[in-house]
Amino acid sequence: MADVDFTYLDGPTALLELEGLRLLTDPTFDPPGTDYPFPGYTLHKTKESPLSPAALPEIDAVLLSHDHHRDNLDDAGREFAKRARSVLTTAAGATRLGSPARGLNPGDTVTLTGRDGRSLRITATPARHGPPGGDRGPVIGFLLEPTRADTGCVYVSGDTVWYEEVAQLARRYPIKLAVLFLGAAKVAPAGPSHLTFTAAEAVEAARAFGDAAIIPLHFEGWAHFTESRAEISAAFAAARLSDRLIWPEAGRPIRIAI
Repeated sequence: MADVDFTYLDGPTALLELEGLRLLTDPTFDPPGTDYPFPGYTLHKTKESPLSPAALPEIDAVLLSHDHHRDNLDDAGREFAKRARSVLTTAAGATRLGSPARGLNPGDTVTLTGRDGRSLRITATPARHGPPGGDRGPVIGFLLEPTRADTGCVYVSGDTVWYEEVAQLARRYPIKLAVLFLGAAKVAPAGPSHLTFTAAEAVEAARAFGDAAIIPLHFEGWAHFTESRAEISAAFAAARLSDRLIWPEAGRPIRIAI
């Protein structure tokens, strides 16, 4: 088995330490109260990260699901990402960001080697940021797979809804930890459609990833979420899956065996 040291920061941002590597998901470090105007809507940040960028260790790779929405990469997060050893993101995002970003399409794989010689295979996974034909631009998730035998995998969904291409991951990989971007995010240009996992979809995912612990991410810290921890907890309780949920305290690392 392998161990994942997981530290929840805020919104979509978490630090994962696995196989001697430090990985940071979608970095957002701007102060609460910041507004980001877009045509037809404004994103509003409501919470602060418990750790500043200066307090974090050197990051081997930023796992950036997409660069074009500020609730996944805000101004301070963008500056932080430039100092990471690498940034793995969409092909379009890598073109916009430049070095050290590397663009991946779903199915593309990168192998990173940690300081102690252990290796981690990172595969870009499919994601659809909204309803069919109405998604909000290209997004990827990530599958983290230790290269040594007899370990499970970690799935980081990025901003996606539950759909068949995500469900297929359960049939292909031994996922032991699923980090799901929840909150049922909505913005006016998308109408009533949700752009990230609903609580009900997370229950579907938990059933599909039958051996996986579930960590909700990206369900708080921004005003455009329509479901909170309460709705997520209630949905899992109704499905009798509460024992599968893990709620890390912000800023405090926990260890999960995969």
